[in-house]
Amino acid sequence: MNEEEKNRTQSRREFLGRSAAALAAASFLPSAFSCTGKSVAAPAPVDAAAEAGKVNSKFGGVQIGTITYSWRSMPGGLENIVKYCQEANVSSIELMGSDLEAYLGAPENPMMRFFRQQAPQPAAKPGEKPAAPRRMGPPKFTPEQQAEIDTYKEAVKAWRLGLDLSKVEGARKLLSDAGISAHIVKMEPSRMGSDEEIDYAFKVAKAMGAKAVTDEISLETAKRVAPFAEKHGMYMAFHNHMQYAEEGFSCDPILAVSPSIMLNFDAGHFFGSTGIHPNEMIKKYHDRIYSIHLKDKTGPTTGDQPNTNQVWGQGEMPLEDVLLLIKQEKWPIYCDIELEYDIKPWSDSVKEVGTCVKYARQILM
Repeated sequence: MNEEEKNRTQSRREFLGRSAAALAAASFLPSAFSCTGKSVAAPAPVDAAAEAGKVNSKFGGVQIGTITYSWRSMPGGLENIVKYCQEANVSSIELMGSDLEAYLGAPENPMMRFFRQQAPQPAAKPGEKPAAPRRMGPPKFTPEQQAEIDTYKEAVKAWRLGLDLSKVEGARKLLSDAGISAHIVKMEPSRMGSDEEIDYAFKVAKAMGAKAVTDEISLETAKRVAPFAEKHGMYMAFHNHMQYAEEGFSCDPILAVSPSIMLNFDAGHFFGSTGIHPNEMIKKYHDRIYSIHLKDKTGPTTGDQPNTNQVWGQGEMPLEDVLLLIKQEKWPIYCDIELEYDIKPWSDSVKEVGTCVKYARQILM
């Protein structure tokens, strides 16, 4: 680690140290009190939502948000998401399609129940090296479970194709009344069995006011879905895990499919698996990046915990560099917190997302 990296890591740790006590009492502090504990002049409101007392997480021209997957450990539902946004001061979200569809009255997806029933990866014993993260593979279900899934797929298809899209306006209003917008809906069209359902995915996302639908990065999916994105004047934004560390992988053939194909670039996964500074990718592809997922991680060669999620400020991912680059260049790229590190028993994911929002604000303001 060079001197610049040491200084950057030290400054992040100092921020966390200063914040620990302050955050515990944050709800009692006036808005003009900074998370450093020093009294400062309150910043000018960024927009009308801030003036109205609504949530506002746009700092220094950079829109900070979160993917609602960050709150997977909390009770679900769109009403709860609004509450979590208000508590964490989040004004822009990448909304999970499952939460939106549940609000709209979709049949319950049994796969989520089956996934929860599967045994988790065992934790490493003291002194042992943690197991490498599991790669997502085809899920395995019992014949009974598969039959239930097949029944669900038919039921949800019929529900989707019969949905009155005017109902989506109610979901959009629920968010907008609180000063929250959904810039992305993660509908995952690759999981949809018919073209009619893919068309539905873009219709619903557009009705929510989103500009993009997201899915996991795939050339096959890009070719299949691009015509629907073009038809609706929207983007198909692809999210990465550790593909960039695979020999020969490039996003260029995927982006070449259509101008409607964009990146939902996960800077944390990119750095954790390759060790390459994410700004190299962001500078090269900034005009094809719609949004960025932010998380802190160790690098791929870090001791006995490579590519491991960390509390913000305790890893090696250059979060500050990424945010300051977006601010400096004034690129209209959404920056979304994806909370994946382990949460202590005395906290919860809403509090932790709020801490990450404050961390980003500290950098940008």
